[in-house]
Amino acid sequence: MTQNDNQTTTSNIQGITEDDIANYLANTPSFFERHSELLASVQLASPHSHRAVSLQQRQMEMLRDRIKGLERRIMDMIRNSQENTAIADRLHEWTRSLMLVNDPIDLPGVLVEELSEQFLIPQAALRVWGVAPDYAEADFATGVSADMRSFASSLTLPYCGANSGFEVAQWMETPSAVSSMAMVPLRGLLSVPAFGLLVLGSPDPTRYSADMGTDFLVRIGEIASAALARLLPDPV
Repeated sequence: MTQNDNQTTTSNIQGITEDDIANYLANTPSFFERHSELLASVQLASPHSHRAVSLQQRQMEMLRDRIKGLERRIMDMIRNSQENTAIADRLHEWTRSLMLVNDPIDLPGVLVEELSEQFLIPQAALRVWGVAPDYAEADFATGVSADMRSFASSLTLPYCGANSGFEVAQWMETPSAVSSMAMVPLRGLLSVPAFGLLVLGSPDPTRYSADMGTDFLVRIGEIASAALARLLPDPV
């Protein structure tokens, strides 16, 4: 008779299955109080070696494995918390730099430069249209086609994906080095047309992908929109 046959026969003596035994032991903790000698005599295979260990040792190994798993989870939580704190600090510094700008005409340059520096963005650019007459000749207020303005207004969330020959790539310092991009519409309210577009570009084709979350980019767009509203003839 093979070992498997022995196990099958043992587990089905008088119709009792292994599940029945497991349920009985789980619901009858006093069994081991009455038969304490079993705790010392039961031998189990250790997952960490080929030797047999006692039930108590096996329980200790299981507890150690569980503790290690919890430690890894705690370390992941700490690491995520540190990363979130670092992002919040960078966002704070970027927002602060916008609030310190005195002349509105300097806002687009400061916004792009500080954003790129704080978040290590290889290339970034923006355009604003419908600005007050004092800013109509500025570089950031020119060179936007009607189609691109319409596209920006159609975005309810930032666009993330490959650079498929978009017009906005030409706003970058090195258009040929932009493999993926994010386009963030600038507007005062969701129900009104966009008055600008913030574009982030990267040579890494995976940095801005279609399946990435856009919550953070939405916040960036809201802050940028609030700051750049100073360039418009009327409050948005």
